[in-house]
Amino acid sequence: MRWLAFVIGLVCFLGVALDAFQTIILPRRPTGRLRITRLFYILTWTPWSAVAPRIRNTKIREQVYSVYGPMSLLLLLVLWAVLLILAFGCFFFAMGSPFADALHGPGAGAAGRFATDLYVSGTTIFTLGLGDVVPKALAARALIIFESGVGLGFVALVIGYVPVLYQAFSRREVSVALLDARAGSPPTATELLQRHGFEGGDVELAALLVEWERWSAEILESHISYPLLCFYRSQHDNQSWLSALVAILDSCALLIAIVEGTPMRQAQLTFAMARHALVDLGHVFHLEKKSMYAGGEDRLPPQEFSRLCEALGDMSLRMCGDPTSARRLRTIRGLYEPHARALSDYLKMPLPLWIPKEGAKDQWRTISGLRKQMAAEDAVSEHVSDHATGAGHLEVEQHLETKE
Repeated sequence: MRWLAFVIGLVCFLGVALDAFQTIILPRRPTGRLRITRLFYILTWTPWSAVAPRIRNTKIREQVYSVYGPMSLLLLLVLWAVLLILAFGCFFFAMGSPFADALHGPGAGAAGRFATDLYVSGTTIFTLGLGDVVPKALAARALIIFESGVGLGFVALVIGYVPVLYQAFSRREVSVALLDARAGSPPTATELLQRHGFEGGDVELAALLVEWERWSAEILESHISYPLLCFYRSQHDNQSWLSALVAILDSCALLIAIVEGTPMRQAQLTFAMARHALVDLGHVFHLEKKSMYAGGEDRLPPQEFSRLCEALGDMSLRMCGDPTSARRLRTIRGLYEPHARALSDYLKMPLPLWIPKEGAKDQWRTISGLRKQMAAEDAVSEHVSDHATGAGHLEVEQHLETKE
């Protein structure tokens, strides 16, 4: 019985130590399917993602999804603490429960003694030091000191771990929010190209793609090291890091397929980095097979492709009359859309459209409409002023002629 308790305690302790090291400290994607964190997310996210879609109210459903990320972090830390308490409790039980406990006397049974061991382990790992249970063996005292050190280290890791997560989340969401004015909300490739269809817009578009190349690299670094961030939703229901990433990939695919020049060159670089991040995040959640067989509705059917041509027709983009460009676009889409669809199905984050829905409104459209209205009013005002000024000059001339 004591040997079994020792083995259980050793497995729990080594499992938590290795899992915490790989999750918090190790700066790369850990391998292995029997990790505590992986099993935890399988056992919690699977039922959560199965129940949430049954909620009909869209806003409430998104709120339920958004709660999972922060709550799972707290539950994971609680799970680690419980397993550590159980591990040291088993160690104490394997040592014969060498404690003087007034609540459970010398004649207590195995259950009573194990309850004392768990109590001592819990008060020690959280460094309470109540002193109501006294160790009677030197080895037990040494183990208590060791467990106190483990508890302090565990608290220190938690204190350092949580701010790192929220800093990475904040950096990610700043760029996602900025994309609202550039590509709409939710973002679309058509809006992004349309809103850069002004003189000098190609330079601004290339600069924007440079920023998103770096953003994709940061996502690749932070979200692979801390996959928990993938479950964190954006503050707004119509925004998400996945839809932003896919919208940038859509835009790059269009530029690579139908445009030549500086934006196309930068689009290739941004596309490579963004696709790298998308594929590697799929590997983190073991979605390789799902991405290979990802089906679903075509994101750009023929009728939508015609609308895309009409929307971008005034930008002098050679696409509709060039079957080679359309075929090239379809080939490029096949490089990332299966992986995006697999992540979308797993994380329950919808993918963006290629063309915004009719009647969709956002801040950019509102400001643009106000600007056009002001320009029209200024034009009318200038016309009236010129007319009034001309009429005034005519009256003065007629008056002078009458005097002469």
